[in-house]
Amino acid sequence: MNAVMATTQPGCIWELGAKLGEGPFWHAAEAALYLVDIKGQRLHRCAEDGSAQQSWVMPAETGFALPMADGGLVCGLPGKLLRFSPETGEFAPLLELEADIPGNRLNDGYVDSHGALWFGSMDNGESAPTGALYRLSADGALQKKDDGIIITNGPCHSPDGRTFYHTDTLAKVVYAYDAAPDGSLSNKREFVRTAAPGHPDGSVVDAEGCVWVAMFGGARVDRYSPQGEVIDTVAFPCPNITKVAFGGADLRTVFATTAWKGMTDAARAAHPLAGGVFSFRVETPGQQQHQYKGNL
Repeated sequence: MNAVMATTQPGCIWELGAKLGEGPFWHAAEAALYLVDIKGQRLHRCAEDGSAQQSWVMPAETGFALPMADGGLVCGLPGKLLRFSPETGEFAPLLELEADIPGNRLNDGYVDSHGALWFGSMDNGESAPTGALYRLSADGALQKKDDGIIITNGPCHSPDGRTFYHTDTLAKVVYAYDAAPDGSLSNKREFVRTAAPGHPDGSVVDAEGCVWVAMFGGARVDRYSPQGEVIDTVAFPCPNITKVAFGGADLRTVFATTAWKGMTDAARAAHPLAGGVFSFRVETPGQQQHQYKGNL
């Protein structure tokens, strides 16, 4: 297993200035990177080098936008999922949830190899443990998989699909679960308790089964072995790293979203690239981006 992954230093490909850049994913068919600015209520798209920039206004804070097998993107907004077509700019309702928790919004999302959508909800005030982890199967069945979390983050699977990871950001813990093909989870356990500075944000797993964890407030991304040991760290020129995604033709370009949320004016002046989109190259590729197969 490679001990040193990054072959280039992170460079800013888009000085986007996102308040809370999040949810990057690589759309191979379009050769494009998508991401959201949750607090800016925007969806963004660009090419691998940061060119061909496009942006769309979203109806509300959007925690994730992920590809659907039959076209468009499934987007997580407070209390609901919408389908969005970048080609037409049209939205269509897919599912409503958590009508009894108006203070919640949806956060990080992920599509597994079976075409099911995993996503979390969270207290938008970041103080109440009202967040939950959900799985939406291809047939439209919604199941709650975990709850009692303030900020849910980082759903992802190992390459063999047998281990599922999920992050409790404020507890600074990434949990591992035994995962079955039908989506059932068992044997919840502490995978890693992250070290200061910073809090664990979005996560992704590469082709070797190593878990990459973006550290919000930590100015870095840590790469953990499947045994939970830090085996590489990639430093960034701004503090709030939110999530990484593998892309490019060989899945060896790593894209990273960042944020200026929570920074003072002085800190923003000292870190002018905060909120930008970054990329760097690595030796081991990531896993392919799957599409949600639901037809709601």
